[in-house]
Amino acid sequence: MNNELPPHSGDTQNPFWFLGGRVQILVPGTATGGTLSVMEFTDPKGHAPPLHVHEAEDEIWIVLDGEITFFVGDDRYDLHAGAVAHGPRGVPHSYLVRSPNARMVAAFGPAGIEKWFAANSSPISDVNDAPASFDIEAIVASAEAYRLRVAGPPPVA
Repeated sequence: MNNELPPHSGDTQNPFWFLGGRVQILVPGTATGGTLSVMEFTDPKGHAPPLHVHEAEDEIWIVLDGEITFFVGDDRYDLHAGAVAHGPRGVPHSYLVRSPNARMVAAFGPAGIEKWFAANSSPISDVNDAPASFDIEAIVASAEAYRLRVAGPPPVA
């Protein structure tokens, strides 16, 4: 009996801009029966999304390159390449890129939130392009349908 998962590369989307960073869906929920999705984020120094809460999914972050500070509830984690942090559902969290650039993988369980990222993205037409501008109010307004809410401003330190 073959227990291997079917390949998912056909479902993987091209990279896109989201909140000024580069994002790619590596494993969409359609490849896991909705149990998990995996995304890669590449962000510049100072990048920080607003403090937010996922009501529907847990999140695991794996830092691939650079240094990122994660804020989870009242806790702060200063992480470097190879380190991992957990953002439980229902707990406010965010992150701040401290190195010139950083790259991380985020796994969401269950899947579904990757659809919100894709719906609020801008395509990358050329790898040398600057990040696309974005309408934060429109992005925040669309989050409620995905049980995601903003809980505060982006972290600054």
